[in-house]
Amino acid sequence: MAEFKCIVSHEGKSFNVAVKGHHANALVGKKIGDDVDGLFVKLPGYKLQITGGSDKEGFAMRPDLPGIARRRILAVEGHGFHPERKGLRRRRSARGNTITLDIVQVNLKVTKAGGKPVPDMLAEAKE
Repeated sequence: MAEFKCIVSHEGKSFNVAVKGHHANALVGKKIGDDVDGLFVKLPGYKLQITGGSDKEGFAMRPDLPGIARRRILAVEGHGFHPERKGLRRRRSARGNTITLDIVQVNLKVTKAGGKPVPDMLAEAKE
């Protein structure tokens, strides 16, 4: 059974939401950039966009790397590598852009707000 730690970003703040069961299974197979319903992370009426994540070993997902596997890529810049000087390249491991059961953390941002504020809705969900 899938279990994710979803980080929801909204108006400069981030909120940690644990997602289990059939709601987590609905996220499996989605890609970075896909829009999902907020119902999956206890935010009904909201629309969220997947912006990234990391797997169980801590390797970041890259939006430009298709598939589900972890690969060793020659990184010039971007997620997982920030060069100190121009032209520097390094071989780095990165995870593909599709959510699988190996993913632990999923990063989301709010694209369409719902009726109630996010902190209020998540506080109700914890209780």
